[in-house]
Amino acid sequence: MHSRSVSPRETGYSIGASSAEHQSQTLVSSSSIMTPKRVSGGFALMDSLKRHGVECIFGYPGGAILPVYDELYSFEATGSIKHILVRHEQGASHAADGYARATGKVGVCFGTSGPGATNLVTGIATAYMDSIPIVVVTGQVPRAAIGTDAFQETDIYGITLPIVKHSYVVRNSQDIANIVAEAFHIASTGRPGPVLIDIPKDVALEEFDYIPVEPGLVKLPGYHFIVKGNPKQISAALHLIKESHRPLLYVGGGVITANAHEEIKALAELFNIPVTTTLMGLGAFEELHPLSLGMLGMHGTAYANFAVSDCDLLICVGARFDDRVTGKLDEFASFAKVIHIDIDPAEVGKNRVPDVPIVGDVKNVLTDMLNCCQETEFLANPNQTQEWLASIHSWKKDYPLIIPQKHDTISPQEVIAEVGLQAPHAYYTTDVGQHQMWAAQFLKNGPRRWISSAGLGTMGFGLPAAMGVKVARPEDEVICISGDASFQMCLQELGTLAQYSINVKTVIINNGWQGMVRQWQQAFYGKRYSCSNMELGMPDIELLTRAYGIKGIVVKLREELSDAITQMLTSDCPVILNVYVTRDENCYPMVAPGKSNSQMLGLAKKEHKANT
Repeated sequence: MHSRSVSPRETGYSIGASSAEHQSQTLVSSSSIMTPKRVSGGFALMDSLKRHGVECIFGYPGGAILPVYDELYSFEATGSIKHILVRHEQGASHAADGYARATGKVGVCFGTSGPGATNLVTGIATAYMDSIPIVVVTGQVPRAAIGTDAFQETDIYGITLPIVKHSYVVRNSQDIANIVAEAFHIASTGRPGPVLIDIPKDVALEEFDYIPVEPGLVKLPGYHFIVKGNPKQISAALHLIKESHRPLLYVGGGVITANAHEEIKALAELFNIPVTTTLMGLGAFEELHPLSLGMLGMHGTAYANFAVSDCDLLICVGARFDDRVTGKLDEFASFAKVIHIDIDPAEVGKNRVPDVPIVGDVKNVLTDMLNCCQETEFLANPNQTQEWLASIHSWKKDYPLIIPQKHDTISPQEVIAEVGLQAPHAYYTTDVGQHQMWAAQFLKNGPRRWISSAGLGTMGFGLPAAMGVKVARPEDEVICISGDASFQMCLQELGTLAQYSINVKTVIINNGWQGMVRQWQQAFYGKRYSCSNMELGMPDIELLTRAYGIKGIVVKLREELSDAITQMLTSDCPVILNVYVTRDENCYPMVAPGKSNSQMLGLAKKEHKANT
């Protein structure tokens, strides 16, 4: 039998308690048509991963997980599964995360026991906060040694309880096929999230009569989530939309997870409703569309924040009212009635109690809403929002996003705008800080092409995540937008890029600071710049990249910028482009902590030229 855990996030659904009886009915196996084969637990794991469509694993070996890596050897030799050897386990978890975000599939990473497992924790938490489906496999000391403080023993099961959707400690090798099938099902259904499988070394070595479990045969009694929205609630929501004169669609990452971007567009155009997105929701709605307001929140556009402050109906779809979006919560959309659509009932009403809650798969709910709009009772009146759209147009004109033009330095905004101009259809990953917010403001791309650590705000995420994206999308351009501080968090993964010729392009917005920390110290801490100056610690990029056998480009002058970006994009190897930018540039607009979204610092002046 195996141990298992349920995270607090799953209170909205449920998973039955672990028991022998439950284990016997968990899955419908193919035992009636297959002859058992004598194999090790490690083989059963690898074969089960292959049967669940795993093509690539990111990981780092160690003593406790060596039996699994020994079986991996033959799977790699036959080309059925590829393994990417990272330089640090955190890189493995971020790469699996990037792979999952770009494809919608489950990402997989391996780590050994003890420090190998704990090095995965930041990546697991990142995936959990952003609802990303990954399966994390860790080695563990043998069963008899658990609890004895054995060499490299750590209770990774206990450590990760608050940051996984579900977790297992495998006690019997015969359970492995079932556990893998359960893990993939749980990670990818409902609200996605990470699942941990901890395998003691002797379990991976243990031989048994193996019967595979094919994907799609999982039966988890008690595990369920609501797929279809309540028709009465859908009707009530449409009545509110019909009555509204200042509606606003507030779109989060749940729309991308559900592949519901076409339905959002249809609903917006049907009723002429403007659309704003969260950091996780970028790409869910075409940002060059006339109804688009871009991102809202702490560093959102002024017009998105004015709109959310003045709307009379807020339609929240696949978002969670987090603090970086809402600012001062009791003043967020304070004049508005609220419709909240989400698959996770634990999120509905958690921070803001909606007038009409709808629990269900976002795509299904929106489809049902659109179907109802064909009825006479709900026929759309596109002219109903005409005055509202005129007000928003005026805000867009008066408070545009600005690309500063400095005489003696390059502004970070113009670097990102130029990259976006030359590579408009690339997959973009980011690290965390000012560069992340500028990238969110100025890059315009489609669903799953914006990949950023939103909920946890993980510095060091960008480069290994880009690695995972490029492995998943080898024919597409993949660009990491980083900062000089964030880049140094996981720069060892340059070795992984070099070894496997993973053609990721990285743009470093180098201002010699922990930029966002400096901005906060300037604004709220009396310009006391405590431990945020990075100017003297940045490595020589040309020497660093030469040491790894890849390409480095340094730009200090504006006239060099465009050609350097072109050179980066046309190179057939990994490239690091280090651009020195204005040191004291701040990221605006900015909603200060404790303020409402309409109270923004650094609003653009009307005479400034808009970036269109």
